[in-house]
Amino acid sequence: MRSGKIERKTAETEISVSLNLDGTGKYEINTGVGFFDHMLEQLARHSLIDLEVHANGDTHIDDHHTVEDTGIAFGQAFTQAISDKVGINRYGWCLLPMDDTLIRTALDLSSRPFLYLDIDMPTDKIGNFDTELVREFFQAVSTHGGITLHMEKLHGYNSHHIAEATFKSFAKSLRAAIQKDTRNLEALPSTKGTL
Repeated sequence: MRSGKIERKTAETEISVSLNLDGTGKYEINTGVGFFDHMLEQLARHSLIDLEVHANGDTHIDDHHTVEDTGIAFGQAFTQAISDKVGINRYGWCLLPMDDTLIRTALDLSSRPFLYLDIDMPTDKIGNFDTELVREFFQAVSTHGGITLHMEKLHGYNSHHIAEATFKSFAKSLRAAIQKDTRNLEALPSTKGTL
């Protein structure tokens, strides 16, 4: 079973993330940030990664540290779980429509972190959630998960739809990349011999 667990404690947050890449999309999420919980539920469901996230952060200040540190812990747990990457597809991509919104994501589990995110939001907030935190989460996941990640909004005007489609598109791309390649189960998907 490809699984990972990280417990991260700082002066600002206390985060626990556990995941199973070979799951069915079950989730237990409680970060204290309602909209973010909803996004992580989408991530689990559409990637088929079983995901447990528990966070206690300084949300009396704002949600920044909780969201960013959850991204860090998710990336670190993912790195544990994906391990040597033998037999995986490595690449994944998705063009995801959601009502007015169309998001394109492509990623490479390369161990070379890079984020290109061109997703503008028409509002600064979705409820109480700062929309700029979408970038903070994916920056942390990319950096600590070793993921080359490109995400673009092709169109969309509803911030809720844009954010949700972004998480779903990432989830579907990740699902494809972590899947085992039945024609190449014993080989690393690289000519370098390492990832």
